[in-house]
Amino acid sequence: MREFLLFALCLLPFFFYTLNLTLIMGLTFLCITCYFKGGDFLRACKEAGNTVYLLTAKRTEGKAWPYESIDEIFYLEDDSNTLPSFENMLKGLAYVMRTRKIDRVVALDDFDVEKAALVREHFRIPGMGQTTARYFRDKLAMRVQARDAGIKVPPFTGLFNDVEITEYLQATSAPWVIKPRSEASAAGIRKVYSFDEAWQTVHSLGEERHMFLIEQFKPGDVYHVDALTLDHKVIFERSSQYLNTPFEVAYGGGIFRSVTVEFNSKDAKALKKVNEQVLKAFNLNYSASHTEVIKCYEDGEFYFLETASRVGGAHLAEMVDFSSGINLWWEWAKIETAIAKGEEYTLPAVRKEYSGIIISLARQEWPDISPFNDPEIVWRMNEEYHVGLIVQSTSRERVMELMDKYAEMIRHDYHASAPAKDKPTH
Repeated sequence: MREFLLFALCLLPFFFYTLNLTLIMGLTFLCITCYFKGGDFLRACKEAGNTVYLLTAKRTEGKAWPYESIDEIFYLEDDSNTLPSFENMLKGLAYVMRTRKIDRVVALDDFDVEKAALVREHFRIPGMGQTTARYFRDKLAMRVQARDAGIKVPPFTGLFNDVEITEYLQATSAPWVIKPRSEASAAGIRKVYSFDEAWQTVHSLGEERHMFLIEQFKPGDVYHVDALTLDHKVIFERSSQYLNTPFEVAYGGGIFRSVTVEFNSKDAKALKKVNEQVLKAFNLNYSASHTEVIKCYEDGEFYFLETASRVGGAHLAEMVDFSSGINLWWEWAKIETAIAKGEEYTLPAVRKEYSGIIISLARQEWPDISPFNDPEIVWRMNEEYHVGLIVQSTSRERVMELMDKYAEMIRHDYHASAPAKDKPTH
């Protein structure tokens, strides 16, 4: 017995050395995104000492990924969210994991939340499972969960039962919007204006109608709350208002604009409350998130529209960064690493400045944006057939003034329109 204890004591230094070595060397992260995005997350994850694998769509091969921060890239030939593609993905990852260990899985885009949840469930990797992930991807599931938690949502119903649909249409007033349950942003939304048109649209969906829902259209101002959550608590949030809603931009070919909400205003406080209620009801433990809320013109109430457990698109992360000093991608990676290692995470100091973003398709391949020369400009978009700017100021009025000024300049000299193919009638 004495010899065994001496042997065990001799092993203790080796055990703690191995433990410390694991913490120093970091963990292995599999980052999934089938779109070219999340470069800052990949950089921050690598800087934290982790091994970083990227699983992405074959079509993104050759994009300007931060290759210096990626240890290995794996490509999906079929990146759709279908059972056959999921099965092939799992088979491929099972082969990869014969020689590589994966400690954490992170979805960097909305369409990859389901993939990441499935991988975690199948390989028993810690993190958000399929039940919770559904709240952040399935528009019907998120509405049911929000309603059951006492959060205001526009009246809605699934498209399952003919009698229920008819009763719903008779109990609510037009217009309505028919939405895909699993698309992102305004993709696939159809607006209908009568009982007959609603049923014609439902019938046109055929066997796919169970993948849609119908919701009463609430005219109003649309807001987004971009946040970071840790241990089920929102540790950072920044509320902004769309000056042109995603629906208007997608189906009207408009100019995309968003501006920080006035700090400490009634709207800012109400948005903060709704966002916290939603993320609590959806059981979000730790992640970045992007929640959209509408303030109805008719009653002045705030209604939940949808949320996502990722960083907002359309360069909203950059707008939030210039307003707050918080890079959502970077801090999200640090949170994921801290959770995986059992370490403390500290949010950097948060600034309170106003920022605004404006983006439009352009008629020119590489637009000359030299006419935009105000000192408040802090970011310029560099993408073919696009014009985009972010401005920053201590004055919200100045930001709004510049947004209106630039919208007129872009509309007159640059703007091109390419509305979505499934543009709704009327």
